[in-house]
Amino acid sequence: MTISSIRPNITPAGVSSLQNGTQTVPGNAAQPLNFNQMLETLNKSESQTDALIQKLAAGEDVDLHQVMISAEETDVNFRVAIAIRDRLVDAYREVMRMAV
Repeated sequence: MTISSIRPNITPAGVSSLQNGTQTVPGNAAQPLNFNQMLETLNKSESQTDALIQKLAAGEDVDLHQVMISAEETDVNFRVAIAIRDRLVDAYREVMRMAV
């Protein structure tokens, strides 16, 4: 007996399938991101999360759920960026091992 997920098409914000090596901007599926653009998106996400956490720490009216969701999205996006970086480093090492 196989168990399937309730919503199999859910992906973290800004993250698409890594199988084809591209990522798309949310709301603009026609524009693929390169690695630098993905890092810029990650940096913006981290800045937004930091701002929400600072507002929460300062006692401002911020929804705790939104802060936690933002922090988790940033964490997932960071982990994806690290995985892509690791794959790029492995590919570079493999190319360097090739005989000319």
